Amino acid sequence: MLIAQISDLHVRGDNTPANTHVPTNALLEACVVHLNTLDPRPDVVLATGDLVDLGRDVDYALLREILAPLEMPIFLIPGNHDSREGLRRVFSDSAHLLAEPDWIQYTVEDWPVRLVALDTVDPGQPHGVLDAARLAWLDARLAEQPDRPTVLFMHHPPFRTGIFHMDQINLVEGAAGLGAIVRRNPQVERVLCGHVHRPIQLRWHGTIASVAPSPAHQVMLDLREEGPSVFKLEPPACQLHLWHEDQGIVSHVSMIGAYPGPYPFHGG
Repeated sequence: MLIAQISDLHVRGDNTPANTHVPTNALLEACVVHLNTLDPRPDVVLATGDLVDLGRDVDYALLREILAPLEMPIFLIPGNHDSREGLRRVFSDSAHLLAEPDWIQYTVEDWPVRLVALDTVDPGQPHGVLDAARLAWLDARLAEQPDRPTVLFMHHPPFRTGIFHMDQINLVEGAAGLGAIVRRNPQVERVLCGHVHRPIQLRWHGTIASVAPSPAHQVMLDLREEGPSVFKLEPPACQLHLWHEDQGIVSHVSMIGAYPGPYPFHGG
């Protein structure tokens, strides 16, 4: 099974650049082409939040239009830039977005790896939370199938990345509770996150937690204490998570765009 992960799309319905400089709509269109032309093609795509930039219905309408050519199913979760209500209105035919009344949390059962979506949105805030009710929902879902390989996907990372300004607005409530649940459930192969716009990995409570880069802009890699909040137009990218029954998941960063090559190796 091949899982593609895209994150932090920041689509804008008025076609203006995000953060003044980033043509996010065109970059997402290029990402869709990239995913459709991969060989092998992903079985599913997970979009881990900040789907749009301003949370307006017009933004979600354009998001839906840009994603329509995808030739595989896509599963969405909100991030801090998103509106649950707007997402549900525009994607009202997506039953999984309506599965829970208070949040967008659901499971996907159709592939060898079980996919479990978590909603970390604290409305009106840039940081994320997983309160007791959301964690109890997760605990119950994992208890249903303790022997089935499972991927959790969410927006806000539950760990410090070393990028100061992003760590202030990562998951500020519920990380310890989530970690305890994950440690009790060794079937959790990955915890996939977005929000930080960089490829980041950590061994975390007996599994691997990771952050995906963005198909748009990347947060600047600055590990200084109290580094500034800035971004760079580094190459757009997504992640690919390849699962084999005999070894679990191996993850790759897939750069989007045209680059020189391929060239044959000589002597190595």
